[in-house]
Amino acid sequence: MAEQIDPDLLKILVCPLTRKPLVQEGDWLVCREAGRRYPIRDGIPVLLIEEAEVRDEAGQWVKPQEPEA
Repeated sequence: MAEQIDPDLLKILVCPLTRKPLVQEGDWLVCREAGRRYPIRDGIPVLLIEEAEVRDEAGQWVKPQEPEA
């Protein structure tokens, strides 16, 4: 079961990429404007861009591919 983030904390959390508000969906914080979601691990939001998942063409959440060097 997903642990609920404190509503006062959720009010101040924003997407690190867009600075737009986040909403909690289960064990994830979702930025609807960016189409990204960030994990909540052990009750702690992990707001790192490299940890985010994005939606693919089929609408499934996936880890973005790293560009090849």
